[in-house]
Order: sequence, then C-alpha cells, then structure tokens
Amino acid sequence: MGMPVTLLEAVKHFASVDHCREYLVAMRWPDGVVCPRCGSKAVYFDSGSNRWECKTRHPKRTFTLKTGTIFEDSPLGLDKWLPCVWLIANAKNGISSHEIGRALGVTQKTAWFMLQRIRLAMQDDENGGGKLGGDVEVDETYIGGKARNMHKAKRDRLGITKGRSMAGKVAVMGLLERHPEQGKSRIRLRGLDGRQKRHLQTPIAQEVELGSTIHTDALFSYQGLDRTYTHNVIDHAEAYVNGNVHTNGCENFWALLKRTIKGTYVSVEPFHLFRYLDEQSFRFNHRIATDAERFALAIAGILGKRLTYAELIAATDAGTV
Repeated sequence: MGMPVTLLEAVKHFASVDHCREYLVAMRWPDGVVCPRCGSKAVYFDSGSNRWECKTRHPKRTFTLKTGTIFEDSPLGLDKWLPCVWLIANAKNGISSHEIGRALGVTQKTAWFMLQRIRLAMQDDENGGGKLGGDVEVDETYIGGKARNMHKAKRDRLGITKGRSMAGKVAVMGLLERHPEQGKSRIRLRGLDGRQKRHLQTPIAQEVELGSTIHTDALFSYQGLDRTYTHNVIDHAEAYVNGNVHTNGCENFWALLKRTIKGTYVSVEPFHLFRYLDEQSFRFNHRIATDAERFALAIAGILGKRLTYAELIAATDAGTV
C-alpha cells in the first residue's frame, strides 16, 4: 500500500508500527537516522524495544521517533497520534476533544491534550514567512460569548453592562495578504490588548512591508497609516466594496473562525485562544492543498517543540470566552 490519501487509508496505513516508523524516519531523517542529542550517525536500531541507541557515550543515548517532538513522553502509540493529526489538519470546522476521544478510544482529557500539542505543531514560524506585502487587508474582531446568553451573575463578574457589551471578549487582528491566484492568499492573526492606535498600528508595522497597500475599515485608530503605506479605507456605513477596496477576505475568515469556535469548540479559554487561531490559520493558509499534503505539513512542524500538561494548564483560571 502506498502513502494514504484519505482518512480511511491513513487509519489502515498507520495501524502498522513499521509504516509509522518508515513515514516519520523518511520525514525526519531523509539522509539517515542521527542521534538527536549529539548528531552522530553511529546509531543502531533495537527492533525489540522499537528504539535507537547512539554508539557515542553520553547521557540519554537511547531515543525513539518521539524524542524531540510534540509526541515526546506520550504513552500513546503513533497509530493513534498520526490519525489524530490527519483529522485536525483536515477538519474544516475543527474537531472536538470528545469526538477524538470516542474515535481513538482515549479519554476526553487525553484527547484535548493531544489536540493542543498538535496545534503547537501547526504554529507558523514567525521568522520563516517574511513580512506581508502587496495588497493587505487588515481587520479586527472580538471572540467571546454574547452577553444576552450569559447568566446575570457571569455578566456582573465580567463587568458587562448595557454600554459595555465588549467586556469579557478578546480582540483579534487579522492581516490577510491578497494573491492574484485564487486560494493562495494567506492570513496572520494577532491577539490585541485594545483597539487604540498603538494597539493596531504596532502589529501592522511588524508584519507588513513598508510601501504596501493596506485596506481597512473606517476605524479611527487606523488613521496615520498613509504616512508609510498606501492606505485605502472602506466605510461600512456606506458600502462594503468599492472596486478593489474592501476587507471581505478577512470577513470570510472571521466567519470560518467563529463557526469553528461557536459550533465545534463552544467555550475557549482566553489563555488558549491563540492555539485555536493557529489551527484555523494553518488550515486556511493551506486550503488548496490535498488532505495528504496538509497532513505532511502538520507533521513537518512537530520537530523541536514540546508542550507539557503543566505548561498547558498553567493559567486556565482566566475565564472562558
């Protein structure tokens, strides 16, 4: 059987320990297995324990495919991990930990931890893509529950009043680089501490090349961008599109993101929101890839990343959105 192209084929293919090993070895060590601690190629494989040992004498000479990846120290086999990566990489509206738990035969708590580790692998390398350029749409949105659906006690705790409906929500900025070819535009997301000029224009300066054309709505905080960029403004009180001036690309992404959060994940801790943003932006930026290609891109991000459960739950007392 060749490389899988569908979920059914992936489940069958990665049910074999040998297939899991062959796939990850080819991805991780295309020029031959090397020790992840000293870089030596003088290693031998022990098929009985399914691990390698470095012939160079140093501490922690033995290692597995999981060493130095998001899978490290997990008692779960790769026959569960790899189908899980396939599922979340290709589920357009996300997939809940309850569903993963039922599908893989693990607890909801374990499934949630697995998904958070995979979201870490989906995280874009901030230094790898360079700055955005050309035509760039910039827009912001709020993620959080509707005040009218909250119990009065929760509204009081969050400080939500009739005039402060945004209290308890998290502001997120989207910067979308347009591309002349359909399906190749890409987006970057940033959490915001507010909507004042310093909150909005600082990430724009960090993420967008000088001289680019920026399209925004008529929010006052965007004023002054025309000093370093070509700044086009669309006033949504008058129209949503004026020729090439619009923020509809960002609006389309917000619709996908909120459908995922409200429909699949329902309640997300503000402390963890950035992980769900990484997940959705990963799928969006690779939306024209096949399922197998998206899976391979997610697997390519597992190296050199580690997330422990203690780190994950370090600040879950921040409330939910």
